[in-house]
Amino acid sequence: MRTAVCSVEHHDGGRLPEKHEPHFISRLRVAHPLIINAHAFAVLFIVSGVFSKCPAFSTEELRKLSWSGIPRQVRPITWKLLSGYLPANAERRESTLQRKRQEYFGFIEQYYDSRNDEHHQDTYRQIHIDIPRMSPESLVLQPGVTEIFERILFIWAIRHPASGYVQGINDLVTPFFVVYVFEYIEEEVENFDVSSLREEALRNIEADSFWCMSKLLDGIQDNYTFAQPGIQRKVKALEELVSRIDETVHRHMQQFEVEYLQFAFRWMNNLLMRELPLRCTIRLWDTYQAEPEGFSHFHLYVCAAFLVHWRKEVLEEKDFQGLMILLQNLPTMHWGNEEVSVLLAEAYRLKFAFADAPNHYKR
Repeated sequence: MRTAVCSVEHHDGGRLPEKHEPHFISRLRVAHPLIINAHAFAVLFIVSGVFSKCPAFSTEELRKLSWSGIPRQVRPITWKLLSGYLPANAERRESTLQRKRQEYFGFIEQYYDSRNDEHHQDTYRQIHIDIPRMSPESLVLQPGVTEIFERILFIWAIRHPASGYVQGINDLVTPFFVVYVFEYIEEEVENFDVSSLREEALRNIEADSFWCMSKLLDGIQDNYTFAQPGIQRKVKALEELVSRIDETVHRHMQQFEVEYLQFAFRWMNNLLMRELPLRCTIRLWDTYQAEPEGFSHFHLYVCAAFLVHWRKEVLEEKDFQGLMILLQNLPTMHWGNEEVSVLLAEAYRLKFAFADAPNHYKR
């Protein structure tokens, strides 16, 4: 990229060289001195509308910038762009948001009153039971948040009868909801009273979370159709991959009759959300949305890297019960961006080695 107006350079700590810097960036730097890395400036280009006019700056470039993590202040718009919810053309974005938000609340008016009908009451009851089991409790147990999650999940289930609502889908709302709340607050969301936000903001967060969760699920819906065939295939692929990359760990599991489905079903069903702190899930999803088929394909390599990461602890366990307790309660409470970055780097190495030749990990 050499066009002065469109270029985003990666040297000098991520700052654009002054002589190539558009005037609006200079003004934004004064107004927002903390936004100094290359990705944040790139997104400021996008927000400004340069993205829609500049063929040298593409969605692919945004993916490359986002793979290694997205700054909090620009994560909401970046996720909306990477998911395909927002168009690349800046001039169409506001009208798209208005249309999609109106469409979602049209679904609410059309379907939500039917939640207690005989045909739908089991679905709604299960959603109502599952939400209080989610984390962080300080967020999801707020009455207003519980109601938002119930509406999102019920409308999605009604509009996707091939799968309907399946436990695990409920967890997938949380990262989108939290990230889109960040558009309106500075503090951590776990300790924030969401009901203090303006009604318009809450409606926007709800609709945007619904559509982005829907985009995610479009790519992995066979995880949730009858008998969950997508998960079955992915767990089998995980077993085959681990048998190739760490035969010692694989044979150790076999020796004590640990089936991969017994622990990795949850890893696939909940996209590791039950294994990692929410902050780590959000960082992980930066990369999943930047990576082609991140949720549907790259996740397999992340799971393999995640299992092998605990190699020492796994090999120290000498019976079935000890292994299962470990694998269902892996000590990630204090994990942060550094640990996730290491995990992703190893997953990328595995993908590079095996993805283009899947028979290599089959015995």
